[in-house]
Amino acid sequence: MAKKLVIAFAPLVVVLFLFTSMLTDPPHAASIDHSSAFGRLVDRYFDLNFQFHPSDGTAAGFHQYDSKLEDYSRAAQEGEAAKLKVVLSELAGTKASALDPADAADCAFLQSTIRSRLLELQVIQMWRKDPNIYAGGVTSSVFTLIKRNFASPEDRLRSVIAREKQIPAALIVGRQNLLNPPRIYTEIALEQMPDIIEFFQKDVPGAFSAVTDPTLREQFSETNEAVIEALGSFQTYLKNDLLSKSHGDFRIGAENFRQKLRDDEMVDVPLDRLLEIGYADLRRNQQRLQETAALVNPEEKSRAVMTELEKDHPPADGLLPAFRDLLAGLRDFIEARQIVTIPSPVVPILEETPPFMRATTSASMDTPGAYESRATEAMFNVTLPEPGWPAERVEDWMRGYNRGTILSTAIHETYPGHYVQFLWLQRLHSKVRKLLVCNSNAEGWAHYTEQMMLDEGYGGGDPKLRMGQLQDALLRDARFIVGIQMHTGRMTLDEAKQFFVREGYQVDSIAEIEAKRGTSDPTYLYYTLGKLQIMKLRDDYKKKMGAQYSLREFHDRLMGQGGLPLVLIRRALLGDNSPSL
Repeated sequence: MAKKLVIAFAPLVVVLFLFTSMLTDPPHAASIDHSSAFGRLVDRYFDLNFQFHPSDGTAAGFHQYDSKLEDYSRAAQEGEAAKLKVVLSELAGTKASALDPADAADCAFLQSTIRSRLLELQVIQMWRKDPNIYAGGVTSSVFTLIKRNFASPEDRLRSVIAREKQIPAALIVGRQNLLNPPRIYTEIALEQMPDIIEFFQKDVPGAFSAVTDPTLREQFSETNEAVIEALGSFQTYLKNDLLSKSHGDFRIGAENFRQKLRDDEMVDVPLDRLLEIGYADLRRNQQRLQETAALVNPEEKSRAVMTELEKDHPPADGLLPAFRDLLAGLRDFIEARQIVTIPSPVVPILEETPPFMRATTSASMDTPGAYESRATEAMFNVTLPEPGWPAERVEDWMRGYNRGTILSTAIHETYPGHYVQFLWLQRLHSKVRKLLVCNSNAEGWAHYTEQMMLDEGYGGGDPKLRMGQLQDALLRDARFIVGIQMHTGRMTLDEAKQFFVREGYQVDSIAEIEAKRGTSDPTYLYYTLGKLQIMKLRDDYKKKMGAQYSLREFHDRLMGQGGLPLVLIRRALLGDNSPSL
């Protein structure tokens, strides 16, 4: 779950939290009226958001937006910013003391979310810098219509046709907006263009092969061919025109980094202190990896042991079955050890990552929208090696999917990581918490569970599994440090790649992807940031509860707060404003 965004990540309510609030004295009339006014402000915000981001509306389950496409024009960016400022001003005028604690937390989170969007629109302005905002954006808009059967194929095809009619113009707007982008952004966009074009050539027609209506099929053929032609033209423009003009700087700078972290994660810690925290965790995990490697083979250094373990992976065509075999065992362990309540017996669907997403992700959890009522399946996506890759590249990729990292990935994405949090989020009543999730919460929880499950005994203390978990922890530590260092001008892209290899113990192919990702996802430190906040919260909560503490009760209360920034959850669980790090 990347930057703060409206997500297809359904929501749940914390019974304990709500029950506790019902035991207090009823609010006075002024509080009731104020809370109602706040509710109307929340509705206004999301109506505004989906007006400018209709694809997010589709993803969330609001299908009145299915025929609309984002307006990428400069006027639209400026119009969104102007309207957000009005809503932000009204939220700022809302007295937190007049709201119940849950609404007060929602109000704080929503203000932070709007400030984050304004920072992007007015200062960072990726819409001026990143070609993939356009090519990837329109592709994702169509993908949201085909990946779930929320309506008949005929109705969804009509929506695809409606969106496709708007895509050529959107790509023209992209050319007008892009001003001196960083070369790496243009290169990444060019790298993804063949898969994007193939998506419209093969995947989109294949999704509607059962539609027999001749009029619909003719309309679709016309619009789809126009999209393919427009994308081909955009690809040529990127290669022959924009690439040679791509001299911009991807770095957002120290002040913007600090502001983004405050707005996205509600964390206000000096960057030098954050680097100290990141390096300390990196060194702890490196030391523990050395100690664990000695248990596997005391005659070899940890690097050599890791290299040998990386060879312990399934063949490429056995990767999905390897993941599938893990899921039932993870769920059984969680239930037997009372780790966290799993609200539903429904399991996610395991499948290969869609083609246009493969350049920047190795695995992901794709969950239905909070208000999706028909197509409620969740997909666990895993990226396989490309069929045309040489054997050496396939082997390099599969080394990143060794037995230990397969386990930590399965834990992170499914049980008890993203998928379990999604099941909890489904039950929430708060519209804010149903539609917004803070990255350091969602990714922090998923990353935290990788270590927690082994700490609780999963795998029977197998040091090879622990090494896989530690390798993934080092990957997230490297992200933590690289994001800060690259965007404050202390590290180049090539140095970032080498850092992932040297300090993060990653193979070259993964290191390259990770370094590239950091150029456009500056604060992807949120994995380790969130994990460390959760671990500190758990320790402090355990001290507070004393003999009444239980791990499952802590996890259930944490899940029951939804996707709020962990600073706000800490306040709810501990009743104070003590530091979260």
